[in-house]
Amino acid sequence: MLKPETLNPTRAQRLMLVQLNELSFDVVERYVERLGLKSFSALMRGHFITTQAEPEYELLEPWIQWPSVYNGQEAAEHGLMHLGDAIGHASPQIFETLEQRGVNVGCVAAFSAENRLQNPAYFIPDPWTVTPSDSSWWSRVLSAAISQMVNDNSQRRVTLRSLVHLSLGVMRFARPRHYDLYLRLAATARGAPWRKALFLDVLLHDMHWRLFHAKGAQFSTVFLNAGAHIQHHYLRNARAMPQSGAVNPSNYVAAHLDPVAEMLSVYDRLMADYLTLQTLPTSTAADSTHTAAIIATGLSQQAYDREKYYWRLRNHSQFLNTMGITHQRVLPRMSRDFLIEFNSPQDATRAERALSHLHVLPSGDALFGVIENRTDSVFTTLTYPHAIGAQDTVEGGAKRIRLAPEVALVALKNGMHRSQGHAYFSPDAAAFAPTDGAHVKHLHHSIRAFFNATASAAVRT
Repeated sequence: MLKPETLNPTRAQRLMLVQLNELSFDVVERYVERLGLKSFSALMRGHFITTQAEPEYELLEPWIQWPSVYNGQEAAEHGLMHLGDAIGHASPQIFETLEQRGVNVGCVAAFSAENRLQNPAYFIPDPWTVTPSDSSWWSRVLSAAISQMVNDNSQRRVTLRSLVHLSLGVMRFARPRHYDLYLRLAATARGAPWRKALFLDVLLHDMHWRLFHAKGAQFSTVFLNAGAHIQHHYLRNARAMPQSGAVNPSNYVAAHLDPVAEMLSVYDRLMADYLTLQTLPTSTAADSTHTAAIIATGLSQQAYDREKYYWRLRNHSQFLNTMGITHQRVLPRMSRDFLIEFNSPQDATRAERALSHLHVLPSGDALFGVIENRTDSVFTTLTYPHAIGAQDTVEGGAKRIRLAPEVALVALKNGMHRSQGHAYFSPDAAAFAPTDGAHVKHLHHSIRAFFNATASAAVRT
């Protein structure tokens, strides 16, 4: 096993990967002067490249693109098509690959990643991937609290246990320089759910910052999703962007509010930390080594010009029981997706057939447009795209029930995925950057090359 101190010949011996999920820098650019976004301006003036994902729209999903970063493979190679597919997958991830070469690795909410680390500096899974955290009490309770809050967000439901643990987490990890953000976002979150997403991202950022400097991780990543969430929900309210076509109704978000501007103002403050990494000596290194950073978006978004609703079942198991579908348990995923597990392949086949016959009346459209039988489980997506009225029903076989009480609104779609992404490389990481326009999978090779786990020339191919 290589000794960590021999892995990198550059001045910086530690690396952060910031997963700034789907942030659209054409949107950022329109707000730089309007909001005085100094950090974003500095990022775009630095070593800033475009990346490309898959050409097929149906493959433009973050649970496909981030595994490409982890595995160094395109979608057709790794075959991870749904959130949760990484569990038990054969392809090695960058995390355990580096650990096996002597690198101390930490992760905070790394999206669609399985914890296969033998001795992580820290590991807090994302809220949608069923994989264990590291063994510390803080990681265990905060993982559970964040998962509960995110997965029940569409129903505005937070358990007392989650609220207590999250509050303790804020007291433990919040940095004084962000106290005003926590107070403002928490105090004004009622009726403005995007501020809850921003609050969580500030907390994840601060947790990652403190853990990184306290635990001596050499490679660490953090996943921030509020930008993607807010663009998907509220891009039509972005006042700096040209607007055409559909608008958000006032009962969805007040016309005078601009959640995109709020998000960028918060993120600009967080990005300032990564711009200072080059000049901050680490607290654990005897020779005051420095930290490099890669800030990557994976994908980006563009305006969606039609009306499309995203719905989520309020109680998945209860709905299945009501429709007479026998199952063992349900694992909710992000947004509209969920995995149903069964006691036998026969139960899965019967459920697949029953799910495929569920239709919404009076439109006649299918309730579930994605139904994948995986022998002892069925992956399902609620794809019904229209507004749901009080009298709309879902029908399957002899069962018919009113649909509105069974679902919660996730979003009125404002942003759609786009293949183009972006990545910023700090000066000590710039030598390992792929060429402009490279597939996002090459970020994997950049990280490995930084730690000499592969030849640096690999990032240029």
